[in-house]
Amino acid sequence: MTDQIIFANARLILNDEVVTGSLAIADGFITDIAQGRSVPKGANDMEGDYLAPGLVELHTDNVERHLEPRPKVSWPFRAAILAHDRELAGAGITTVFDAIRVGSIVSNTGSGYPKYARQMTDEIMAVRAAGLLRISHHIHLRAEVCSETLIDELDEFSSKDRIGIVSMMDHTPGQRQFVDISKFETYIRGKRKYSDDQWDAYIEFLYGLQAQLGTKHEAATVAAAKRLGATLASHDDTTADQVSTSHSYGVRMAEFPTTVAAADSCHANGIATIMGAPNLIRGGSHSGNVAAVELAQIDRLDILSSDYVPAGLLMAAVQLGDIWGNRARGMRTVTNAPAQAVGLLDRGALAIGQRADIIRFDLHDQTPVLQETWSAGKRVS
Repeated sequence: MTDQIIFANARLILNDEVVTGSLAIADGFITDIAQGRSVPKGANDMEGDYLAPGLVELHTDNVERHLEPRPKVSWPFRAAILAHDRELAGAGITTVFDAIRVGSIVSNTGSGYPKYARQMTDEIMAVRAAGLLRISHHIHLRAEVCSETLIDELDEFSSKDRIGIVSMMDHTPGQRQFVDISKFETYIRGKRKYSDDQWDAYIEFLYGLQAQLGTKHEAATVAAAKRLGATLASHDDTTADQVSTSHSYGVRMAEFPTTVAAADSCHANGIATIMGAPNLIRGGSHSGNVAAVELAQIDRLDILSSDYVPAGLLMAAVQLGDIWGNRARGMRTVTNAPAQAVGLLDRGALAIGQRADIIRFDLHDQTPVLQETWSAGKRVS
């Protein structure tokens, strides 16, 4: 057994309360927790800063941002993964499910997007096996129903790939995330240059894809999650009927429900609700859907995801703690709750025997300032 490292005089954010005390780690695990302000000889004085479990991120598109740092600018896969990994460590995230799209549009070269999921997964697994990653990486396949190649791409994966999450997405305009088609237009045309005629043709093309393949692709996604042993998630449920369908498929998590009605139905069906940290911080959805703060106020928010801003995860958890008047409860949405939802029972809490995934932060005007990140007992940021 290696020598213990002791963090003393800290505000420990436990599952149900915040206490002043000390925490010891050795061999990658938490070995002791005690209350009190004393700083034993050789211990690290936290000077009253918060210690919390490392953050658990179930859905982030951040690796894709590193793959394409500017529109139509590609970056090498391995370099993108390593940069993504270090950014997350610097944001206090110690476990991540890298969201990788499966389902591509390859025939419409002007409006399509190529397949990359198999290659990206291979690269993540390779750098993980080489010990080059600072935090714990897992795979989340985002299955795009409105695509051409989804079934073939899903078939490229097997149980050997240890896929943790499969989520079912349908970005056909006019429903779910983009009930308001003008929001879809703003989002897409902000990234791509279309003439009015090209835009109209693209919309009709997407409608045709969904009509032709949508039902087959939904069934294939559900079957793939079962075959891969992955947790199945829905995406952008809008109505109670859609949630009922998700429940019948075996969905356990609902990513970004767009209405109170959908969130209520998730709650009634025992489906954990995931909302985006940027939505909470900004005070609303960029797509015009339900605000995360509204769901928090009616007890319909279970898990937070950084979505597209890694640094937002800790910030939003602190903000939730202020909304609820309960710092421990706010932190659970980014630690214990997501870990439990995907069956990672060895992390997500400051408790003896848990992985030593730990973050240290303090607050300045209620904004968290991260000081240290530890992953499996090793300091990584």
